[in-house]
Amino acid sequence: MGIFDKGIKKTNESFFKRLSRAVVGKSRVDENVLDAIEEALVSSDMGVDTTLKIIDNLEDRVEKDKYMSMDELADLLRDEIGKLMDVNGDAAPVEPFDFTKKPYVVLVVGVNGVGKTTTIGKLAASLRQQGKKVVIGAADTFRAAAVDQLVIWAERAGVDIVRQEMGSDPASVAYDTVKSAVARDADVVLIDTAGRLHNRVDLMNELTKIRNVMRKVIPDAPHDVMLVLDSTTGQNAFQQAREFSRATDVTSLAITKLDGSAKGGVVVGVVDQFRIPVKFIGIGEGIDDLKVFDRKEFVSSLFSKNDIVGQ
Repeated sequence: MGIFDKGIKKTNESFFKRLSRAVVGKSRVDENVLDAIEEALVSSDMGVDTTLKIIDNLEDRVEKDKYMSMDELADLLRDEIGKLMDVNGDAAPVEPFDFTKKPYVVLVVGVNGVGKTTTIGKLAASLRQQGKKVVIGAADTFRAAAVDQLVIWAERAGVDIVRQEMGSDPASVAYDTVKSAVARDADVVLIDTAGRLHNRVDLMNELTKIRNVMRKVIPDAPHDVMLVLDSTTGQNAFQQAREFSRATDVTSLAITKLDGSAKGGVVVGVVDQFRIPVKFIGIGEGIDDLKVFDRKEFVSSLFSKNDIVGQ
């Protein structure tokens, strides 16, 4: 079983349930099949714009070839989705961390409830298992629960955590965290931030201040601004990606809760619309259920050739 089979099983089943009525008994792709594909893609929260790109390309191919078997359709679907998700255009896998930068600083952003704190904890645990020295910064100083949860994760993972009193300046926490990481010769810094979107100007100012104070210690920090999105929120994930991209330079994505949703298409849609690569996906609640994202394996699992051709 591939690492994505568990996480996107519902998406796969939902897609092919909608598609089966148009596909069963057919040996070639026609207008009804294309309509069914369009409906299925939109229903999986891939987004209208991304869906139309795929359908347009399929229609062009059918028109060009005059005939396309269901078997060829499976291959073409996977190719089209794979191209849309290839942000860098070189088909190379995204490396989650650059350990030549020491410490490698990751600023983690996202609204409350998407699994941001849990993602940080799981990343810390995974890195610790790889023998890396990690320091967590609890810069969400507006929610005591977030800090308490991070402390538990830090203890569980066996890593250091830097925190201050509730209501403290988040930038001050970030500054102390990177300064401590340098002193401790840490490999990676993971900094949590407040998940508020009520005022984009406030969010932008806060993240800009955090970035500026960290650069007093590490001139090129942060090396990665990772946006955490909850796949079960569907179209809200697009809105969150839009708002955070306006507020700061988001450089990577972590998509959570793919085990509990039939909306896995949101991964494809967000990457296509915002050209931000996915580094991690969450496929369960266990400490080992945060996986490094593999685009090819994801696409293969999302659109199973055997399911399309009814084998």
